Amino acid sequence: MATGSPKTESPMRQDLQQENSSSSPGVGHTDSPTHTVMENLLGLLRIRIKRGLNLAVRDVRSSDPYVVVRMGSQRMKTRVIRKDINPEWNEDLTLSVTDPEQPVFLEVYDHDTFSMDDSMGDAEFDIRPFVEALKIHPTGLPNGTRIKTIQPCRSNCLVEESSVVWRDGKIMQDMCLRLKNVECGELQVQLQWIDLPGSKGL
Repeated sequence: MATGSPKTESPMRQDLQQENSSSSPGVGHTDSPTHTVMENLLGLLRIRIKRGLNLAVRDVRSSDPYVVVRMGSQRMKTRVIRKDINPEWNEDLTLSVTDPEQPVFLEVYDHDTFSMDDSMGDAEFDIRPFVEALKIHPTGLPNGTRIKTIQPCRSNCLVEESSVVWRDGKIMQDMCLRLKNVECGELQVQLQWIDLPGSKGL
């Protein structure tokens, strides 16, 4: 698996390329692929991968972890942090959202130079509660106001309750996710929304 710094190409451009390669307008179709994508685009989801907690050891005493984020056909990843099972990335990855029903998948890997990268667990989360809170369009609320709270349950990976909060003029959600298919490990992430001029919007 390739390693190194995150892809610098914007998710918007990636999305356009994916649409261009997978669709061919019929005869007499006047809309350009770009126009079609913007019509369907709701906005951009910025996921801040904050840190990992008590991640699994995959080398002799530690691991070289990085995180892969997937949503639909989009795929992005963080940089590798060497020899740290409590890494701090504080790295923003931005995805184009056309369907809020699609979950976001997170996968943690240990980078290996001479062999396949080892899995260090995975998690997923639903963005629908976050999108529902965005549709409220809150204004004038006190800083730190909770708009919605999601409780941990068997159908999600939350370690503790997660609140969608109005903070500094923005709606954001902090989550601590328990990794599955691994002996231990958690990920702390934060969601923010970016409205894109010309997009369909919420």
